[in-house]
Amino acid sequence: MHKRHLLTAIAAAALLVACGGGGGDDNRGRLLETPQTLATLSTAQIDAGTTASGLRPLTGAARCDVRVVALNYSTVGVNLEAANSSGVMLVPAGACASASHPLVAYAKGTDVQKPRTLANPSDSETFLLASMYAAQGYAVVATDYLGFGKSTYGYHPYLHADSEASSVIDSIRAARNAAAGQGVNLSGKVMVTGYSQGGHSSMAAQRAIERDNAGEINLVAGAHLAGPYNLSGSIKLPNAIGGYQFFVPFIVTSWQKIYGNIYSSVTQAFKAPYSGYIENLLPNPTLTYTTLVTTGALPGGPGVTPEQARDAVFQPAFLSDVLTNPNNTLVQAAQKNDLLNFSPRARTLLCGGSGDPTVPPAVHQAPAKAFFDSRGLTNVTSVDVDPAIRAAFGTGGAAPTDPTSAAFATYYGNYHGTYEPPFCHAQARAVFETVK
Repeated sequence: MHKRHLLTAIAAAALLVACGGGGGDDNRGRLLETPQTLATLSTAQIDAGTTASGLRPLTGAARCDVRVVALNYSTVGVNLEAANSSGVMLVPAGACASASHPLVAYAKGTDVQKPRTLANPSDSETFLLASMYAAQGYAVVATDYLGFGKSTYGYHPYLHADSEASSVIDSIRAARNAAAGQGVNLSGKVMVTGYSQGGHSSMAAQRAIERDNAGEINLVAGAHLAGPYNLSGSIKLPNAIGGYQFFVPFIVTSWQKIYGNIYSSVTQAFKAPYSGYIENLLPNPTLTYTTLVTTGALPGGPGVTPEQARDAVFQPAFLSDVLTNPNNTLVQAAQKNDLLNFSPRARTLLCGGSGDPTVPPAVHQAPAKAFFDSRGLTNVTSVDVDPAIRAAFGTGGAAPTDPTSAAFATYYGNYHGTYEPPFCHAQARAVFETVK
């Protein structure tokens, strides 16, 4: 997820504080390093950033300075083995320092860069969280997930609901453990949210908290933004989504590591040359979305359609079996990670844009809302931010319609990663304001 603003350089202030004690079951959420304040963003700096990026109408003026604090905490892997994850805590400071703050636990969108951490004051996703939530009086904790940042886990279990939930829940425990040493007064109220993969993660976390941790975590709201909740439905789509060459190989190789039965050999699923390295490609220590394509590590680029990218990477027999075999192991793995099987108790928001080519709401958000409605739930709302996106980035309020035009490529190339997130975050904060 990339934003179109650049923060000016901010002087980092190193401040050592005492570690908190162990927290959660089996010391999960225990701080493994002394939390370090990397920088303090002033209200003026935040307002300058949101004005330059065009976010200001959505975020509003900053009320609080924000301290950016690096965390490294204990969690568990896919088999409940000991593991660690890094992340960031965004602490309202300045005029808000003495207030009591609700805690927003955030899960990030799909990442392909293994070293990336949200504990970075110049990261665009971190800045969005700081300006949208922390600068308005919410404490924020955001996980880097297993296999990213400082995590020593051997791989990232991509779109694996249980480990995503563990990473988020243990980040809440880590934030609570860090709070006293950071001089943060948490109110006890917790909200969960996430975007794209993070929407899947935050919904998985809400399900797990309400099922297993309700006595420990006072979850008052969940806001799940552009998430792939209906994985088994999306896996069986005959058409390829935008970004297929990144996301689907990541899913297939991750679930092979988790379940061991997605394919019998890598060449059964993947064509050469990708079969020679695809299992260790994502996340990558050096390559980005752009350089994965420009180096030829994955197909793509101008004029390459999602279907062409799909057909370049995957064996046709493998794809055919996914679509036609009811006992296909990839479909069965997807079913294990679907999130249409619980009844949210806290107030819940589903947000997306109906023009999203990567996580189409018709495939994920609409079935989720229909399922929750079928259970008679009245606490789940669904919002389509596409009209706002078209008004801001379309032509005369309309999306481009010529698929061969540069305007079409730009609009839909930016839709999921750049245009959609701020509008959904604004909807999430509006919900959180009602329960904070």
